[in-house]
Amino acid sequence: MNEPIKKKPRVDISIVILAAGQGKRMKSALPKVLQPIAGKPMLAHVLCAARALHPQKICVVYGHGGDQVRSTLVDADLAWAKQEPQLGTGHAVQQALPLLPTHGITLILYGDVPLIRAETLHALVEVAQQEKLAWLTMQVANPQGLGRILRGKDGKVRAIVEEKDANATEKNIAEINTGFLACPTALLAKWLPTLGNNNAQSEYYLTDILAMAVKEGLSVETLSPKDEWEVAGINSKDQLATLERIYQLETAKRLMVEGVTLADPARIDVRGEIVCGDGKNNDVFIDVNCIFEGKVTLGANVKIGANCILRNCTLGANTEVLPFSFIDDATIGNNARIGPYARLRPGTSLADDVHIGNFVEIKASEFGAGSKANHLTYIGDTTVGKNVNIGAGTITCNYDGAHKHRTVIEDNVHIGSDVQLVAPVTIGKGADIGAGTTVWKDVPPGGLTLNDKTQVNKPGWKRPTKKK
Repeated sequence: MNEPIKKKPRVDISIVILAAGQGKRMKSALPKVLQPIAGKPMLAHVLCAARALHPQKICVVYGHGGDQVRSTLVDADLAWAKQEPQLGTGHAVQQALPLLPTHGITLILYGDVPLIRAETLHALVEVAQQEKLAWLTMQVANPQGLGRILRGKDGKVRAIVEEKDANATEKNIAEINTGFLACPTALLAKWLPTLGNNNAQSEYYLTDILAMAVKEGLSVETLSPKDEWEVAGINSKDQLATLERIYQLETAKRLMVEGVTLADPARIDVRGEIVCGDGKNNDVFIDVNCIFEGKVTLGANVKIGANCILRNCTLGANTEVLPFSFIDDATIGNNARIGPYARLRPGTSLADDVHIGNFVEIKASEFGAGSKANHLTYIGDTTVGKNVNIGAGTITCNYDGAHKHRTVIEDNVHIGSDVQLVAPVTIGKGADIGAGTTVWKDVPPGGLTLNDKTQVNKPGWKRPTKKK
């Protein structure tokens, strides 16, 4: 959702992410900033926006569940500052200050506000580079619970008041503080030690630095985000679900702008990155209730049926995936046909024109061009050549209880129904395997291989009956 900003800032940027909150309303053992949005922790989304600005330093202020937060996000470019006890936002930034360079700009972000756009943050930094205090504010219909922006008769900002400290007139103000700000680091270092906690919550408010800037005659400039959801924080599971839907709808809009056809934009989940088409022809069709995880690449004219899951996979042009199929860490060529109810497990590679049908499972195997396994089949640890036909009910017996063994099926082999291939075994080019055969020895090229069978008929035989 946040691509790197092409225009790099003129001065060094330090970014502080406040992520120490407990999140009691989540009622979860998982720390609030690790609650997932689109398949990854909300803090990871904030980090993505932060990195898009090419910062010199990123410092995460952690507290509740800190060890779990640090072990989940072990990126080498992060500095960590512990806030214990939690005494307010100003106190939190005080913990990070010793870890920041003394020059440049400092930008303040929040670990529980995951959908902030990098473009919005870049605009704040651009203003702060002019030796100004840049503050993100917004006009909202319902400001309840939020800090209000106080302006003088000249329209200039003079202070921020938290709701618990606001009088009746101030509570009617619709312009609210989002918490996002950027200012020269040297000024931040000067103001933070002078913060007091004479307020309703006995906390050190970061917002108090705005009044300090005004008192010193420093220019304070406010900006607003494009969309209100950019600055929406998450404190409960219902808020988490609301922002999840916003994220998914924004992703759906982007895909449709790029040429993708969605049967219903409200019923798609992208939990990673999806790339569609070849740049010229992005005419991909995605039916309802499909989930995309990790990095998924879909070639031109790909069609994905309803209720499919695709994870870390690549599909070539004109390939069709029929409903209820699961493709996991697999590569599929052009003009393939998968499903319905097919499962492709990690390590699967299918060439062009391959057909994998209903209730077929493929694991760690390669299929050559034009090969087919259309019904009720398991193929694991197998190399399948070109133009092979695998009949219904065929399985590769690849596991001996301790080790996996490989099966090789050469080009133009025809395998009948209900065949067991006991690995390690090789089926030679052009061979035919009769229905119901168990193959435990290598099969030479050409010819027919089958197990001898005796069929016995017993006229007059009576089926057993249960005793009363």
